[in-house]
Amino acid sequence: MRSIMNETAQHTGGCLCGAVRYRVEGTMREVVACHCGQCQRSHGNFAAFSACDNDQLAFDEDRGLAWYASSDNARRGFCRECGSSLFWQPTFADYISVAAGSIDQPSGLTMVRHIYTVDVPDWYEIGDELEQIETSMYGRDT
Repeated sequence: MRSIMNETAQHTGGCLCGAVRYRVEGTMREVVACHCGQCQRSHGNFAAFSACDNDQLAFDEDRGLAWYASSDNARRGFCRECGSSLFWQPTFADYISVAAGSIDQPSGLTMVRHIYTVDVPDWYEIGDELEQIETSMYGRDT
C-alpha cells in the first residue's frame, strides 16, 4: 500500500446502526477523496477513504456486512441493515479502503489528495490546495 501513513496504532469504526463494527490494528493510510462516478453514486458525493492492509482489519460485529462486486477490479462493503457504505476492496492488491466517515473520532488522519478529479460533477468545485489526480493514484481505472 503506497501513501503517507499516520502513527496511530489502532482505529475503530462502524456503520450507523452498529450491525458492523471493525478495528484496524496498526497504521492507516492518510485520507484520499475519490470523485469517481461509482463513489458519487454509492456515497451521494465524493468518498473519503483511508486504507489498511487486509490482515490489519478485524470485525467485532459483522451481522450486517454485505459485499457488492462493483466492477471486475473491486468490491464494496456496506451494512445491509442501515445502508452505510464502509469499504472498497480491490482485487489486484492486498489492502482495503475504509470509509473515513465510518472511523471513530478522533482519528488522527488527514486528507492528502483528490483522485478521479476528471469526474467531479458540475455542481461543486474542489476548494482546497491538495494534490489533484485526474484518475487513480496507481495510473489505472479501478
